[in-house]
Amino acid sequence: MEKIAVVYWSGTGNTEQMANAIADGIKEAGAQAELFTPGDFSESDMDSYAKLAFGCPSMGAEQLEESEFEPMFSAMESKLGGKKIALFGSYDWGDGEWMRTWQEQTENAGASMVADGLIINNTPDDHGLAACVALGKTLATA
Repeated sequence: MEKIAVVYWSGTGNTEQMANAIADGIKEAGAQAELFTPGDFSESDMDSYAKLAFGCPSMGAEQLEESEFEPMFSAMESKLGGKKIALFGSYDWGDGEWMRTWQEQTENAGASMVADGLIINNTPDDHGLAACVALGKTLATA
């Protein structure tokens, strides 16, 4: 069974809900989802996965969380080439600039995006959770 990493940071629980729903979609598609927070996932772990979902909410002036997630993700950039990637996160303000910037950064590192980054305003509702499950399925079958 294929293993897919879902690596996320969540301050309020919104992005964690998204990560769990994405993991559900991965499982529904017949793959194995493994959930990690930035402190539990290192650059050496990247070699074990061809497919990964990364989740981080928008912080401050539409940027990735700076103390845990962004340093972990930056350390992974050199290993993104050839990987199939899904990005997701929640936000409370702005227009999604952080996700567009993050997606461009990920593509420039050589990753293959399986879909546009998924953003949800605040707490995911049933529609948002369904979109997360669908993203998990898309990643698993990519």
